[in-house]
Amino acid sequence: MISLLLASFVTFFVAIDPVAMAPMFTTMTSHMTPAWRRKMAWKSVAIATGILLAFAFGGAWLLEQIHVSMDAFRIAGGLLLFLIAVDMLFEKRAERRDERAEKVAQHQAEHPETQDDISVFPLAIPLIAGPGAIASIMLFFAQYEGALERTMVLAGVGANLALCLIAFLAAGPISKVMGPTVGSMLTRVFGILLAALAAQFVVDGIRNAFGIAVGA
Repeated sequence: MISLLLASFVTFFVAIDPVAMAPMFTTMTSHMTPAWRRKMAWKSVAIATGILLAFAFGGAWLLEQIHVSMDAFRIAGGLLLFLIAVDMLFEKRAERRDERAEKVAQHQAEHPETQDDISVFPLAIPLIAGPGAIASIMLFFAQYEGALERTMVLAGVGANLALCLIAFLAAGPISKVMGPTVGSMLTRVFGILLAALAAQFVVDGIRNAFGIAVGA
């Protein structure tokens, strides 16, 4: 169970990337009032939590309705996570997120009289509950059907959502203390781990789809 909890935490740590949330949130909310920033923090995490839970418990039903096998989803989801891991290793994902944050900040600066609601987009979707996080929670719930195992998976998700909330609420101090070097180092380390986990999802999907025995 501990290994599953760690695997879940690492996977969602990379998929959600709470380390990058603090500077992005600081940029996007630089022209907002403190009260509105706190509201955006709580609301975005709550919406993202609801989205991930919906896909966790309803993802298998959705795949069944569109006639996609779970093994096919394991392969596709593993490939998606692997691409995310590669992006993180070369910091391409960070560049895209920074560009999105700067666009939001620019819009806020041009319209200082309004307080835009950024909780749904881009905070909840796609920054927190993005394709990687959604695919990850569906893959974990497809692979582990026991109540205790799924509790461990949800604990890993919950820990990362809590880190996101902390990053939002204390965005300013965290950005100053952490600095770009620490964030870049953590991103690359966890990116390597995610690549290995993604490869395992693909291997399991191919093995199950073609009935390949472990010792074959």
